[in-house]
Amino acid sequence: MCGIVGYIGDAQAVPILLESLKMLEYRGYDSAGVTVFNGKLETYKIAGRIKDLEAVIPWNMQGSTGIGHTRWATHGKPETRNAHPHLSSDVSVVHNGIIENYMELKERLIGLDYEFKSDTDTEVIAHLLHFNMKCRGQKCLLDGLAETVKELKGSYAIAALCAEEPGLLAFARKDSPLVIGVGKGSNYAASDVTAFLKHTKEVIYINDNEIGLLKPDSIEIFDLEGKQVSRNAEIIEWDLEAAEKAGYEHFMLKEIHEQPTSIQNTFAGKLSELEGTVTLEELYLKPDEIKRLKRATIIACGTSWNAGILGKYIFEKLAGLHTDVETASEFRYSNPVLCGEELTIAITQSGETADTLAAVRSSSSYGCRSIAITNVVGSTITREADSVLYTRAGPEIGVAATKTFTAQLVALYMLAIYLGRIRGVVSANEAKDLIVGIKRLPGQIQKVLNRKDAINECAVQFADKRDYFFIGRYLNYPVALEGALKLKEISYIHAEGYAAGELKHGPLALITDETPVVAIATRGHTYEKILSNIKEVKARNATVIAVADDDDTEIDKYVDVVLRVPSSHELLAPVLSSVVLQLLSYYTALAKDCSIDKPRNLAKSVTVE
Repeated sequence: MCGIVGYIGDAQAVPILLESLKMLEYRGYDSAGVTVFNGKLETYKIAGRIKDLEAVIPWNMQGSTGIGHTRWATHGKPETRNAHPHLSSDVSVVHNGIIENYMELKERLIGLDYEFKSDTDTEVIAHLLHFNMKCRGQKCLLDGLAETVKELKGSYAIAALCAEEPGLLAFARKDSPLVIGVGKGSNYAASDVTAFLKHTKEVIYINDNEIGLLKPDSIEIFDLEGKQVSRNAEIIEWDLEAAEKAGYEHFMLKEIHEQPTSIQNTFAGKLSELEGTVTLEELYLKPDEIKRLKRATIIACGTSWNAGILGKYIFEKLAGLHTDVETASEFRYSNPVLCGEELTIAITQSGETADTLAAVRSSSSYGCRSIAITNVVGSTITREADSVLYTRAGPEIGVAATKTFTAQLVALYMLAIYLGRIRGVVSANEAKDLIVGIKRLPGQIQKVLNRKDAINECAVQFADKRDYFFIGRYLNYPVALEGALKLKEISYIHAEGYAAGELKHGPLALITDETPVVAIATRGHTYEKILSNIKEVKARNATVIAVADDDDTEIDKYVDVVLRVPSSHELLAPVLSSVVLQLLSYYTALAKDCSIDKPRNLAKSVTVE
């Protein structure tokens, strides 16, 4: 949500800012704008796409210092007047986050004769910064910004310019991502490293309650008390090519096809089938702490929450650990009953999900140990959690999570085996079977991908339907939830996922001959039960699409379409089924000519509550 970029150096700023904003389009936005210092601050912004912004910026625009923004509407409609940057005389500001006390600040500033031209919370930052610099006698942009953020309640990543200090770009951060790119004779600020990765791989991650200044040849970081912070730059391991489409029509399709590699990278160097062990050196939990654990709580949102539901089944079976799964946005407000012998597992692709971060902080106050499963090195969650387990999936640009979801599943499998071996729940032989199965997943996923034409044919056949149901039992229930989420996200078809045994408790009333039902029916101890549920919906004239094993010769008798997956260990089959449903959703959206990589009303990273 919302993308910030900033540049200061010896090159022309406009092309760099526009290029950087395009790299952040995947975050979701409804308007865009830039401010560049060209003897004075010149600002151009518009409701619409970046190509619309390019059309209103003079072709010969000069200036080597600037800030830019893609806005996702939270306060105020998606109109040009609400687009960033926001100005107050000779001050310009871009902001990602939500200022919770903006009405109080706005009323005070109006009383000081400041005129508001937008409905946004961000405009109060611009006016407050101007007031602190001009009326309270702060010596410079940095001091003014420090005084300003002390008065803000809520979340923010801010980049600011002042016409009287043209050689400076100021920044601040609290609860919203901000990263600095270290160049040669130039420096960058952005919400995400992809914005400037073409120019530099050296980055410095800004922490909460830090502010700073960029100059072309220097970076200064301070805490809010004015103490300078020293922090070394880190090197980004992947390059810009990994974030490009590489010949695929959409990022989502590219990322679906990258899953053999992303899963391989996630478990690389961690599995030993000979010993039946998982090595997780990055976990700072001692064996006696693991043995004393009484309970685990998985905290996540959206697709990560669906992964967490599968994690619950896996942890309870393999680690003998009672596990709850909590929606992060509800957790911190629900008066949780926690104790020190409880493990908190936070799953967040970006590592910046505001609700998940808040939930981890809340659980830590109870003395709970925490593990983060995330895809982004250096993200905020990596500094909040006690331990971090990375999913090495590489950049995911498509809003609908695909490769990061299956990588999360693999991370959960590894963590469950690791805990289970230490707790004496899983034997070496059981662990060996699972580890062999995990190592086979990349090749099995490739077999699923090779069958994309059959999945495409099925998708086209039912693309005109208004409603879909997805059903599964036990491990396949979270797969049904994720399949329904993917379909509704990118094709805008109403879809619901259900535990198949719940059909008779209400959903059967909605089943008609116009309602395709996708049944995840891979082999396992609930197989006979799912066949019974398939018969229930067939009796109501529904068309049934089954996801089933290659060696299942029974399923064809009961369903209309079968989409096959290679036979695998029962616990691992959800990974393969998920890939089928990703492709089904993709080809359905393609048939409906939907905006697949940037579905309406959605953002990749939800960095506000």
